[in-house]
Amino acid sequence: NCDGVEACRQMKTHGSDARVVMLTMHADKEVLTNAIRAGASGYLIKDCSTSEIAEAVRMAAGGETVLSPQLAKTMLDEVRRLDDKARTEEERTVTKREEEVLQLIADGCSTPEVAERLYISQKTVKNHLASIYQKLDARDRTQAVLQAVRMGIVELH
Repeated sequence: NCDGVEACRQMKTHGSDARVVMLTMHADKEVLTNAIRAGASGYLIKDCSTSEIAEAVRMAAGGETVLSPQLAKTMLDEVRRLDDKARTEEERTVTKREEEVLQLIADGCSTPEVAERLYISQKTVKNHLASIYQKLDARDRTQAVLQAVRMGIVELH
């Protein structure tokens, strides 16, 4: 005894080339995502008409993918949300050079010492620090180092 998603998964695992169109009352994005991962060719909400079901079966048999319009919107919204989340995480990613600056700051180096060790100007060190503060949501060196330690970016020696 299994649900439609598991049945679809088992069919695909056993080499079936049958096209599966899921007909469900669930508009849940997690269930939809699981159905797609299991190999479903389509996913319809039960409130669709018999002609929509027939058309979906024809389309799936022809190799196309079918989604109810409300599910397509749900999936597009989810993709956009994930894209925004990934972009935000990318913007917060500390560069290798910023990691080097952070490690030297964590080791107790001053701005002139960091500049000397990395063969860059003090102004460049300050620019790196400004970027680090923004990415780590820190007000000063201490907060930046503490956050970097929490994130595993630097180690205290």
